[in-house]
Amino acid sequence: MNPHLKPIMSKPHSMLAFLLILGLSHSAVGEQRPNILWLSAEDISPHLGCYGDPHAITPFLDSLAEDGIRYANAFTTAGVCAPNRSGIITGMYQTSLGTHHMRCQAKLPSHIKPFTTYLRKAGYFCTNNSKTDYQFSLPKDAWDISSGKAHWKDRPNDKMPFFAVFNFVGCHESGIANTNKYESVTRDLTPEQRQDPSKLTTFPPYYARTPAALDDWKRNYELITALDDWCKDHVEQLKSAGLYENTIIFFWSDHGVGLPRAKRWLYDSGTHIPLIVHVPEQFKHLANNEPGSVTDRLVSSIDLGPTVLNLGGIKCPAYMQGRAFLGARQPAKRTYVYGARDRMDERYDIIRMVRDKQFKYIRNYEPLKTYYQYMNTPEKGATMKDLRMLHDAGELSGHPEYYFSKTKPVEELYDTENDPHEINNLAGLKEHQATLSRMRRVHIQWVQDTKDLGLIAEPILLERQAKLGNQYDILRKTADTTLVQRIGETALLASEGEKALSKLAKALDDKDAAVRYWAATGLGNIGRPAANLAVRLSDMLQTEPSSVVRTAVARALCRFGKPDAALPTLVEELHDGEQWERLHAAIVLDQIDHQAKPAIKEMHHALKPRTDLYANGKYVVRVINRALNQLESTSRIVP
Repeated sequence: MNPHLKPIMSKPHSMLAFLLILGLSHSAVGEQRPNILWLSAEDISPHLGCYGDPHAITPFLDSLAEDGIRYANAFTTAGVCAPNRSGIITGMYQTSLGTHHMRCQAKLPSHIKPFTTYLRKAGYFCTNNSKTDYQFSLPKDAWDISSGKAHWKDRPNDKMPFFAVFNFVGCHESGIANTNKYESVTRDLTPEQRQDPSKLTTFPPYYARTPAALDDWKRNYELITALDDWCKDHVEQLKSAGLYENTIIFFWSDHGVGLPRAKRWLYDSGTHIPLIVHVPEQFKHLANNEPGSVTDRLVSSIDLGPTVLNLGGIKCPAYMQGRAFLGARQPAKRTYVYGARDRMDERYDIIRMVRDKQFKYIRNYEPLKTYYQYMNTPEKGATMKDLRMLHDAGELSGHPEYYFSKTKPVEELYDTENDPHEINNLAGLKEHQATLSRMRRVHIQWVQDTKDLGLIAEPILLERQAKLGNQYDILRKTADTTLVQRIGETALLASEGEKALSKLAKALDDKDAAVRYWAATGLGNIGRPAANLAVRLSDMLQTEPSSVVRTAVARALCRFGKPDAALPTLVEELHDGEQWERLHAAIVLDQIDHQAKPAIKEMHHALKPRTDLYANGKYVVRVINRALNQLESTSRIVP
């Protein structure tokens, strides 16, 4: 018996009270509850035979789909692991929790818990083998066991239902980029399971068709075949233990393929995932579809946790934003799914996505940044190396070259049915304006309803987290009743160009730094047409209390052609700011190119070791090194 149940079940009539407290459905009372197994993969898109991929060698997962339910429209809320995993374990958007930046450490409010906490309290034995990566400190009551050895076999007795997670790390982007890892993961594949890169017709049109890039694409398929064998082994373990007929099996990936313009991005290449669910005959009443069926129902990755709770007969907490898609009680089906991109390691690029079954809308909140900002991790891969090399040599053209454009469109709209690679932006076409307007409205409403923390600069978030104890409450426990609206509106105005100039100038006086940040950013985006505000902005450098707002003001002055007024502030923030304040300043110094030359000496000085830096100090170093490399016109990288 679960030790958590003993104090409750020892009292008279306690079973009924216990079930009522936990919100168990009537169907769970007196009935066997299902075991639930999650087989999760890293960094794969639906490159499986059952999804129609002509090259995939995935016989086991194909058979699982033949006997189960295949979801054609499953999407993640981020194109990268950790922000997305924080949403999976909580049933919440990462942008509502403050877990949206890659490699951050947020704090949860006391009432928000991993969904497994509710499972355990309801009597489930919960194990995780072994990845967490939730970007917040894991509560002690989240798992019975979370380790590389965790297994459902460790449950105290055979009558206890279990929820078990096993994660396959072999198809992570490092399995493509690192030859040793690739060879290790695929060492048991037969010659028949190997791929010929020259015959892979699914190679995306936005990559350069080089031998190295084709080999990356081949590796992706072979890693997935190794994953297929791994999944088969886990299901065979269930069958050997006689548990296959009372275990619901989920197979899913944390986001799309670990290659450029896929992982970290909000295109389908980064967010569309395989999702297969096998429901045994005795629990057929909990499924919406017959075995072997395919559903086009829209599913978000934050729906996975609430669905498990619902299958276990446990009422989903009201705060959760995910929606159960299996089980006895289900909310309305989704009309849209949403996604967000924020800081990826050392680079910020705030992008939001909304998608229905056909159309994808993307809003680029920082359109003056190129698609392929230089980031340390993805630049290590062969596909990205070839793209960068060919671009620098002037030998890239067409779709591959497009993603090196100096700017991005403010809005992107794609017909994913007729343009699955999302390379034909429809946002400027007259015949699609009604769809564009609808999707834009849906996006704006989502930002407001979910209290999107990604529109608040990271240094401001951390400052307010220190006062409130978490980020979730920043936009929920404020006396400023219009703050969410003002932040959202000003963030949109920041990319609207000259027509927004007067409103942005007015927003410089807003009482909240999060709004002033976007006002200064927007004026900088306008550039020289807003230069009549240079004196006002110069004065702000002396009076503005927020470091990150001062950095945005300094950037605007540089965009006005007045770097002399801005550089002292940028250098000061680079030396004296807190970690993320320094990163903002370093990024601006990198962006302003030759205007930063007078600060070269100070930038070198900023590379000297500091005792007050925590782990992510490496991000500042990466950006400064990149900037210096470009400024000094040499291949030398400062150590």
